[in-house]
Amino acid sequence: METCAILCSLLNLGNGYVEIASARRFFLRMRYLKTSEAATLLNVSPNTLRAWERRFGFPKPQRSPGRHRLYTHGEVAALRDALQEGLSISSAVSRAREGLAADTNSLVGALVSYERDRADAAIEAALALRSVERSVEEVLLPSLDDIARKHGPDSAAWAFAAHWAADWLRRATRLAPPPVRPVSLVLGDASRDELDPDAPHIRAFELFCVRAGIKLLSLSARGVNGIGDAVSVHRPNLVVVAGGHVDDDTVARWAYAIRLAIGALPLAVYRRGGQRVRNTVLPSAAGDAQRRALELVEAEQIGRPLPVERTPGGLIRGPRAAGL
Repeated sequence: METCAILCSLLNLGNGYVEIASARRFFLRMRYLKTSEAATLLNVSPNTLRAWERRFGFPKPQRSPGRHRLYTHGEVAALRDALQEGLSISSAVSRAREGLAADTNSLVGALVSYERDRADAAIEAALALRSVERSVEEVLLPSLDDIARKHGPDSAAWAFAAHWAADWLRRATRLAPPPVRPVSLVLGDASRDELDPDAPHIRAFELFCVRAGIKLLSLSARGVNGIGDAVSVHRPNLVVVAGGHVDDDTVARWAYAIRLAIGALPLAVYRRGGQRVRNTVLPSAAGDAQRRALELVEAEQIGRPLPVERTPGGLIRGPRAAGL
């Protein structure tokens, strides 16, 4: 209860081209299509394309800063090729998805064979069809989860895969554009080490935050000494504790040291186990967690409470969950 109380006390409440990183060749060019351009490539109307998206969830667009749909050329081209074979739209979508799913199998095969170059080529193939975020969420992380499940976190296959993924994700993070949002986040890494099954998800969360324009400082939650100096320079809007290996008392001391240095501020937990502390619990998927963290900061900045959520176990999620 004392640990929870300390943690809870922190709660106060046009065509575009993007540079994307890969572990083998750090910069590739990916083309995005507007709705009208994607429809033209498929020889259908924009309304038909949007109807396919609603019905089948494919092709799956991203949103520009202005909230306009942007489709990856690879997905649209895959659907076009399937339609040109005379398939119905439902069959064509299935064919295109099967081709995309092959990327996960390719990456798993490369990693369990201990072939770094093949793994690099597999993620490059995924990047040719998807954004960085979707390549990570749809190919890289599911591949790692599959290896951890089938081979175990103490296996040589997992050790190789985890090391490759950590290297790729960190390099992708370093090559992301500089922060553009007035938002700063400090992440306390409470995972065991690189071989912790949660570690790739934490690195993915860091990557997504940086690519979303957030200024990020990632530190071990074990490093209490000097944390006040670090956060005094960084001035975070939000603290996130990520991972479940470091014990609650150590995390509580780390969080309390931050509070002593810069005062109360929102705190959230990521992949730590929702029943352990009554703080804002970020979704387990890295992309959803990044968006939720940004919502939390923006809501705090304008003084608007986030909607209260309840987990299946009854845990209340939200910036006011601790009742402070």
